[in-house]
Amino acid sequence: MERMTESEFASSARNRQAGLCPTLMVQGTASSVGKSLLVAGLCRHFARRGLSVAPFKSQNMALNAFVTPEGHEIGRAQALQARAAGLLPHVDMNPVLLKPEADARAQVVLMGQPLARLEAVDYDSRKREFGGIIAGCLERLRRAHDLVLIEGAGSPAEINLRSRDIANMFVAELADAPVLLVADIDRGGALAALVGTLALLDDHERARVKGLLLNKFRGDRTLLEPALPMLEARAERKVVGVMPYLKQLRLPDEDSVALEARGPQKARADQLSVVVVATPLLSNHDDFLPLETEPSLAVSWARKPAELLGADLIVLGGSKSTLADLRWLRQQGLAQAIAEAAAAGTAVLGICGGYQMLGREIVDRAAVEGQGGQAQGLGLLEVNTEFGAGKVTRQLGFRPEASLLTDGQSFDQECRGYQIHMGRVQPRPGVRPLFFTDAGPEGAQSEDGRIMGTLCHGLFDDDRLRQHLIDALARHRGGSVVSERARYRPDAELDRLADAVGEAIDARWLAAVTHTPCSDCRNDQESP
Repeated sequence: MERMTESEFASSARNRQAGLCPTLMVQGTASSVGKSLLVAGLCRHFARRGLSVAPFKSQNMALNAFVTPEGHEIGRAQALQARAAGLLPHVDMNPVLLKPEADARAQVVLMGQPLARLEAVDYDSRKREFGGIIAGCLERLRRAHDLVLIEGAGSPAEINLRSRDIANMFVAELADAPVLLVADIDRGGALAALVGTLALLDDHERARVKGLLLNKFRGDRTLLEPALPMLEARAERKVVGVMPYLKQLRLPDEDSVALEARGPQKARADQLSVVVVATPLLSNHDDFLPLETEPSLAVSWARKPAELLGADLIVLGGSKSTLADLRWLRQQGLAQAIAEAAAAGTAVLGICGGYQMLGREIVDRAAVEGQGGQAQGLGLLEVNTEFGAGKVTRQLGFRPEASLLTDGQSFDQECRGYQIHMGRVQPRPGVRPLFFTDAGPEGAQSEDGRIMGTLCHGLFDDDRLRQHLIDALARHRGGSVVSERARYRPDAELDRLADAVGEAIDARWLAAVTHTPCSDCRNDQESP
């Protein structure tokens, strides 16, 4: 790798004198090239080497969100990256979160709290207003840690948006960060995407790109090798790593793009069938990742009524626009199919927006979500929902009440989860709660415990609760207790990811651009 230029050396020295730690930014040639997981892997890689490392993403667009201990809403990816770094998630790690409500409208969450619902063109004209907030968050992180790993958004080469960019080169310049440019080689066109992205950058932006990485490679590496020197010659940049495609990596996806590849799945004779209804504005679909780790379950994603057939459990997940997704259920014939399945004895679980849809009525007079209005729910639970001002974002402990979810047992140990919702759900008098929290009863269930609803996310992260549900579903089918178990262990998956990152990326290059010790090099004194 080339040595630092005089200006880069001087800038690095100024940062150290100001008490600001080094940074490295991961940008991509497009969305969904794997930036989020690469940053998570790098966080764990450096944390295992004894560095205090923090993630940062100025602006995230995703329907998967998480709640910090302080009650701030941030992107799920930054919460995972914080975990990889051994930190509690904090709102400084993701000051701007966009939660899409339609093709050209989103809820803007600023510093963990809802700011406004804006059309895309209105947000685009205003987003540079957040520059000072973004700079403040980044500076606080750089003063508190040894290294900050920054994730970009989409591509830095969107030339129609670049003058108002707050997620890519704008942040790289704020942090004076070297950039690792990543392309997804699994989808094809990666080499052209790297060269094309560099070609569309301005000269000073292009100078920030210090290395290229090909992500998600599978196949025979010898077939790729001849292309690398040709790519380096065209791009005038070193390929510093080829990251392998990691099969069955059980870590949360940042956004809903990952759902496009998920659909119906036929359960084996020794498996139970869990069917998640893939509504258009499904949020926090990472709730179901722990279920997908269980060998005794076949988890399907349904978009048509026929895909519910044979389900042991039907799940309605969260929604960014509950009324819009409810209308979609009716248009597709899924609302009637769910009601008929429930009447035939199939278990149904609603989480957050899905819980609201299972109730009697949903009212949104102020158009808090989407177009607003009111509609009858599926009528499977005796609850009503009304949307109003204010958003609930909190972590909480809960103790499950006896239900199908707990195999008819009460829990004496507390489970942990979080809530992100705007609709207030009011159970009718006498309705059995599903959980008890510090704030009182929460959720609802039918008298036989087979129809359940809750506003709590993260239910299935708890091994005991997940396995009690599996046993209950097995007994209802007429089988016995399921013996083959899985333990949901995201930290083990993060270690696996970090191992792959450490092996794939040139250690000397990584040490040089981050100004950190090269523990994998034979001679740390040798200049890379």
